[in-house]
Formats: sequence, structure tokens, C-alpha cells
Amino acid sequence: MLIARLIADTATRETRLDALAVALRAEGVALATADVLADNEVLELRFAESDPHTVLAAIDRIFAPADMLVSRGAIDVPQVFVSDMDSTMIGQECIDELADYAGLKPQIAEITERAMQGELDFVAALRERVALLEGLEESAISYCLNDRITATPGARTLVATLSGLGARTVLVTGGFHHFADPVGAMLGFDRVVGNRLEVTGGKLTGGLLGTITDSAAKAAVLCEEASGGRVSLATGDGANDIPMIEAATYGFAYRAKPKARGAANGRIDRGDLTAVLSLLGIPKADWRAG
Repeated sequence: MLIARLIADTATRETRLDALAVALRAEGVALATADVLADNEVLELRFAESDPHTVLAAIDRIFAPADMLVSRGAIDVPQVFVSDMDSTMIGQECIDELADYAGLKPQIAEITERAMQGELDFVAALRERVALLEGLEESAISYCLNDRITATPGARTLVATLSGLGARTVLVTGGFHHFADPVGAMLGFDRVVGNRLEVTGGKLTGGLLGTITDSAAKAAVLCEEASGGRVSLATGDGANDIPMIEAATYGFAYRAKPKARGAANGRIDRGDLTAVLSLLGIPKADWRAG
């Protein structure tokens, strides 16, 4: 049994559902049932047999913009939640904002965008950007955190609700502990994994300390936390999140780059991060404000 859940414009939902059924039937996919869940927001579709990517592509064509999740079998509350930070749990790319304090935001932001699109090797692009920050005062990080960094809408509620339901929560980033530690504390994550900027004499050296947290490291954290067959949830937006998204039971692409979006079985394109809770079937009565 394949289950698809989606959130879209309710005014045209019935008309679009009919169009979706016709489109899928043309591809040999029969819709078994269609039900509106208790909150009247989520539409749940069931198929006896189908390819998840076929269903996701059809939902995209008919319902966009929409939030969606496709699962083989029953959708359960995750026991582990692992998330990217930049442009997922927060609305910014930290290194781009920090670069502004060095007068280098356009140059660094261009590299960041290409890396997140999957056009550049992540580790090489990271080292290149960090090297450009050599000589920047460490104190600029505090100013940047206070003045520029904000939680993504719904992030606090997502983390607090999953934590309240017993999930282990982990923030894993290709960014830096200087940012991730306070962001993780602000949002209520149990664990933070990231990269470390080298600082000497109160200034960035342009180097990094220790092992790099890249796409493979993100996926390894997910697999470690989800060992023993625990149901897992991952959220991310960039190419370096793809292995983590693919390894999760429910891998969500949040307002994501095309490659990350294509790898995900969950997509948030319309609402905020609380849409993840709705698609997982967690009633609003159980949501917690962070």
C-alpha cells in the first residue's frame, strides 16, 4: 500500500483530485481511496500499487504549490529527527551573512548557491569560502547571530512537538558550531553536529579544525541515530542534504533546491515547517510551541 498525503488549496481540491485521478490512471496507477483527514487540511490518498516518484510528480503537476509526503505503508510518528540548519531551521545561510561583515557577501553567496545546487564539490567550496574570511574578527559572529539569524517559521513548534512525543532531535550542519550551538539551544535540539572555525588571537584564520561535516557525515549521523530500525525524519534544502534525506524514513525537502527536492519523499513548498507535523498525522492538539 502506497500512501500519499498532501496540503493544497482547499477551494479547488475536489476538482484537482479528479484531474489527478485521471492523470494517474493514464499512467496505469489506480487511486484506491481518497479521504480528508480530521483537521480538513490534509488529503490522504491510497494506492494498491504505484511508484512513489510517479505519484509525487503527478501531485506536483496538478496541485502545485503543495506540501506532500509519500510513504510505503503506514505513516508513524518519528523516533529520530535530524535536520539541516541553514535555509531549513533558520532562514539564512550563516556564512553568507557573516561574509557581509567582511564586505564579501556577493562573492561568497555565489559560491554557496552553486554548492547547494550541487554544481560544486561541497568540501572544496566550504574551504574556499572560509579562506576568504581570514582576518575577520571573531566578534563579528556574535553580531551576525544577534542581528541576522532568525528561526524559520514553524521550526520551534516542529522541534518542540517531536521532542514532546519522545523523538531524539539532532541539528547537523555543514556550517559552523559558532552558529549551530546557539541555534540548536534556541530551537531545543538534543545534539548539534557541525564544523569548527579556527580562531587565533580573536580572528578567523581562514581555516577549519577537525573532520569536515559534509553530506556523507550528515547521512552517517542519521544512520547512527536511527540504528535499530527507528523511524526517522530528516529535513534539508541543499544538495549536501541528499544522502541524509534519502536515508530517512521520511525525507523532507523544505523550499529546496531542485536536486534535493527530487531526492525527497516529502516536500514543503507551500506552508511552513509545521506542515511536516500535519503530514505526519500529528493532531494540532498535540503541537507544542517552542
